[in-house]
Amino acid sequence: MSITQQHALDTYRAQRLGETPPPLPGTHDWRTARELRGYLQFRAVVTGRPAGGRVRRALGRLGRPRPRSAC
Repeated sequence: MSITQQHALDTYRAQRLGETPPPLPGTHDWRTARELRGYLQFRAVVTGRPAGGRVRRALGRLGRPRPRSAC
């Protein structure tokens, strides 16, 4: 069963029981991603690592050319 079919079934059941319908699929995706990021930052602080910016710094290093040594 796909997500759309499950949502349609849940909406039908809620309507029959007089309850509020469930939110559309994907409604809370960004909030969940932010909460996950916050949790991972918290775990990093608890374990004594830098809290954030690791991926951004790594990608920034890839984008900048390295200075060439004079041989």
